[in-house]
Amino acid sequence: MPFEIIREDITRLMTDAIVHPTNPKLKMGRGSSEAIFKLAGINELTEACKLIGYCAPGEVVLTPGFKLNAKYIIHTVGPIWNGGIDHESKQLESCYRKSLECALSHNLKSIAFPLISSGNYGYPKEEALKIAIQTIQSFLFEYEMMVYLVVYDKLAYQISSKLFLSIKSFIDDNYVEKSISNIRLESRSSKVFNHQYEEMDSTPFGSLNDMFNQLDKSFSESLLNIIDQKKLKDVDVYKRANISKAHFSKIRSHIDYRPTKSTVLAFCVALRLTLSESINLLEKAGFSLSNSSKHDLIVRYFIEHKIYDIFEINKVLFEYDQNLLGSNTL
Repeated sequence: MPFEIIREDITRLMTDAIVHPTNPKLKMGRGSSEAIFKLAGINELTEACKLIGYCAPGEVVLTPGFKLNAKYIIHTVGPIWNGGIDHESKQLESCYRKSLECALSHNLKSIAFPLISSGNYGYPKEEALKIAIQTIQSFLFEYEMMVYLVVYDKLAYQISSKLFLSIKSFIDDNYVEKSISNIRLESRSSKVFNHQYEEMDSTPFGSLNDMFNQLDKSFSESLLNIIDQKKLKDVDVYKRANISKAHFSKIRSHIDYRPTKSTVLAFCVALRLTLSESINLLEKAGFSLSNSSKHDLIVRYFIEHKIYDIFEINKVLFEYDQNLLGSNTL
């Protein structure tokens, strides 16, 4: 871990490997395939692919990145969509899984994927996205690696219309435009808002609020106390929070660690905190939830609905061009 969805040019990324969806004969195709060949060096990459000769659907092969920023290119052959009758989903899952296994076997620390088969091969984008995220998520719960899913535009990436409409309605009902006249009101209303949810809190971990109210405890101390009280393993928490092992180690070893708001919210989700508990943990780091922030309202929507899947939350945040939870640096 962690895993990020980004809108970049995959050929420019400085990762250990980029994934190149290709054809069984490993010949240069159109679009991004052509761009990869040109930037890597057409002669060099063509010769390397000729030496390999063939790659079956769902399989992968590795070549150097040559002149690319990436050290390696992992070539994979995605399925052509035929309505699902040719086991396309299994082949697509195999493309992601075997690419990750290839990177792992070569001790690579970072890898970038496009949304495989969702272009000329016609795989439905929503289903292609679902398979990509599920496969990457499953891998990252076992292994450490920085994984990027590169999406070029809004048309290549869409959340379900039902979820989108539900969240849009939630934002429309709660969003407050910031102005000079309502900044003071926001501070006042947040106190009332926090009090209302503290009264509603019926979690079996209700004593967490008492712990939060001990103002002498830092964010790191409060976080680690919650983990201990819930009898959770560190590795389960930081993986569910989309946080790297190194990042979490820094939090554990520095009592005065100052997190970003994204990091705090990631742990609120990973720990399955109620809204009032989340607000209290945010306060430990000097933050609050604001009705003037679409980012905050989206996260609040998921917490209120007890949907604690950080990858699902990040899909929506990405759709709204908001910062993702967990790690957000390349």
